[in-house]
Amino acid sequence: MTAAALPLPRRTVLADALVGRRTLVKDLLLVAAGITVVAALAQVEIPMWPVPITGQTLGVMLVAAALGFRRGVAALTSYMVLGLAGLPIFAGFTGTIAAVGKPSFGFIIGFIATAAVVGALAERRWDRRPVLAIALFGLASLIPFAFGIPYMAAVLAALGTPVGVGGALAAGFLPFVVGGIVKWAIAAAALPLAWKGVRALDRTAD
Repeated sequence: MTAAALPLPRRTVLADALVGRRTLVKDLLLVAAGITVVAALAQVEIPMWPVPITGQTLGVMLVAAALGFRRGVAALTSYMVLGLAGLPIFAGFTGTIAAVGKPSFGFIIGFIATAAVVGALAERRWDRRPVLAIALFGLASLIPFAFGIPYMAAVLAALGTPVGVGGALAAGFLPFVVGGIVKWAIAAAALPLAWKGVRALDRTAD
């Protein structure tokens, strides 16, 4: 019998199906793994100003869906805190409290909100079926912009280079559309496929 076949809470997520019963040690290791995934994908970067294109959003979606609400939020909050504390885990292997003054920092704040939404809906099994997964990760792709664009505009204004609504969208949204669609498609395909694999292993074990 696989871990997926063990009795688990109704609102289980992929990590629980893979590692079985939850323990504090497992939760801490999963959160650490989530931080590592997001930090690694942050280095998949196309440098741009004022906001670089990175793989972070994909990492956030995959981590949150796999870990669920509490662990997903814990992973992304810890990612932000550790980066601000000086660990070089933000894009470009950077990390410092000075990051709060960068136009891109609002997106990192938005990742926490994204993790909350994705994790909560994954616990309600939105990540298991293709149609719901498409809706889930489409929404998740947009959430960081709700935080990132206003923050970017505020920082640019403070730096003496204010932008209007059109300028903010041109700098903080339009360059990310194509990459965002790709990351959306990857996440929406990967999670239902992963669950299909878990179910297949469970049938094989039976």
